[in-house]
Amino acid sequence: MARRKYRKKAGSLVTAVQLNLDTEGFTYEKWGGTQTCKAGDWLVDNDGTVYTVDSKEFARTYRHVDGGTYEKTAPVWAEAAAEAGHVHTKEGVTHYNAGDYIIYDDPEGTGEYAISAESFEKMYELASEASEKGRN
Repeated sequence: MARRKYRKKAGSLVTAVQLNLDTEGFTYEKWGGTQTCKAGDWLVDNDGTVYTVDSKEFARTYRHVDGGTYEKTAPVWAEAAAEAGHVHTKEGVTHYNAGDYIIYDDPEGTGEYAISAESFEKMYELASEASEKGRN
């Protein structure tokens, strides 16, 4: 499957809090690898899946809705993985299986991460379909 442009489906909100603490950060296990975060990063709860997002990346890709609720507004480019593997993210290493989606921050393929096909298909739609529904 070729890499295509997607947007979060309307109403796909996350709850997030910024780690505005005097800390060196912490590490945690997720997606088959060790992840790290630092002061200023965001702790995100995305429909029960909790993870951290780099502060600059969060500011670039999310908009504040209300209270601790945010909406991802930036598009992503994604493709289904032909075989199992792993990607190196800003936070650590993410392992994926064949059929899972590898997601990129831009069409050139930078800022990659991976999620299960089930999660991806629940949260994302092709950008052209989002535009037809009034979302650019």
